[in-house]
Amino acid sequence: MRIRYNAPVTLTLALAAAAVLALDQFTGSTIVTAYFTAPPYFGGGALAWVRLFTHVIGHASWAHLVSNFSFVLLIGPVLEEKFGSWILLLMVLVTAGVTGALNAAFVHAGLLGASGIVFMLILLSSFTNIRARQIPLTFLLVVVLYLVREFVAAFAPDSISQLAHIAGGLCGGLFGFLFARREQPARAPGRAAGTAAAPDGGGARGGNRPPDGSPPDISLQ
Repeated sequence: MRIRYNAPVTLTLALAAAAVLALDQFTGSTIVTAYFTAPPYFGGGALAWVRLFTHVIGHASWAHLVSNFSFVLLIGPVLEEKFGSWILLLMVLVTAGVTGALNAAFVHAGLLGASGIVFMLILLSSFTNIRARQIPLTFLLVVVLYLVREFVAAFAPDSISQLAHIAGGLCGGLFGFLFARREQPARAPGRAAGTAAAPDGGGARGGNRPPDGSPPDISLQ
């Protein structure tokens, strides 16, 4: 038996985040702030624009990282197998850019963490069995529960960015409508057979909220 690198995008993202945090702690907590935290405002040179995307790799602590990537590693491989590595990588990059840009436009605080990616994957996973001209009830339930929780949590005095969570979830819902393979509804018994088999899917689970503990001018996601 041998170990297979079965989900390149998911595994590389998780390993990169772990390596960055380990290097950050070894160098006195300077790497994450300098290179893997989304800036609070637009501008500031080429590195600031790159950080709009790389902030999903930066984390404030090991508890913060494990809280996020336990769900990324659970849901990501299923979706990567369904949509393909390149499509999933595109989804991750777009979600990272959207959450980073919205944070710079409206929050004006540094942002780091992969919770936006987690909620994108959670919403996207509810589309694994979408059919033509039908909206999965699981998707509607996840959206309602997810949005209600995030809007309520937005009024709590913490350093967690609910805007990034909501933006990630909306990106996941949009990707589901755009990229999910739609099956034709099954025909009634007695008619010509031949409906496609439903693709495998992964169940969506709610994400853990990352722990507090970052500086007050940085939002965790």
